[in-house]
Amino acid sequence: MIPDILDLQLSLREQRLPYVLATVTEILGSSSAKPAAKALLDQNGKVLAGWVGGGCAQSMVARAALDCLETGEPCVIDIDLNDEVFGAGMPCGGAMRVYVEPVQPKPRLWLMGHGRIVESLCEFGYRLGFDVIVDDPQAAGDHFPAAAKLITDDVRYRQLQPSPGDFVVIATHHKGDYDALSQALHSEACYVALISSRKRAKLVLDRLAAEGFSEAKLGTVRAPAGLDLAAKLPEEIALSIISEMVAVRRGGSGLPLSRSSAPA
Repeated sequence: MIPDILDLQLSLREQRLPYVLATVTEILGSSSAKPAAKALLDQNGKVLAGWVGGGCAQSMVARAALDCLETGEPCVIDIDLNDEVFGAGMPCGGAMRVYVEPVQPKPRLWLMGHGRIVESLCEFGYRLGFDVIVDDPQAAGDHFPAAAKLITDDVRYRQLQPSPGDFVVIATHHKGDYDALSQALHSEACYVALISSRKRAKLVLDRLAAEGFSEAKLGTVRAPAGLDLAAKLPEEIALSIISEMVAVRRGGSGLPLSRSSAPA
């Protein structure tokens, strides 16, 4: 049975695996592929389903797929089917244009806790393209309409299982700071933050150090969480945290643009 491209896309998304969709947008002359023909390629450039041609077409699309996955940006490639170098002596006598689009899994934002700061973070995260997971025994579903998943049966936060590239914010009102932070530090999450006072953060980090976590690992924890916006309101605090997350995700400095060398 020939695999269906749409079914495979859904399966890859559920597995949180990156893939590339290649679409023929234009044909000039003779080609084995037709306009609107599609192919689905995995993260290694292997065609899983569909067809955009063989020989030079397939090799160039595979190469472009890998480049697009690396940059995260789509591209358009023009393939000369008469090109003996890429065509390996099998010219078709035409040319075609292919749109190559990478699809990466959405980054996940794990929110450990409840309350107005977490509610605002959930909304901000959703609007910025995160799959938001709220994990807290006291989290009410009607307070988190934007959450992709709500976990309420995890008192020790053992269901916190971040993947590489995930973001974690801990706001347990001190009750679960140690358990949640310990769990997060066993992962490769790219951002781990604790909402707390400096005094409370030091107590938790000192305990984790005594448990054997390295200074380098503990140094990755952002505690207190967020950028210095002089925030007071829960929504302002959430904004400072989500701003720090954007800076981490995009490689920003967090400085005002008026003082930064980054292009405005």
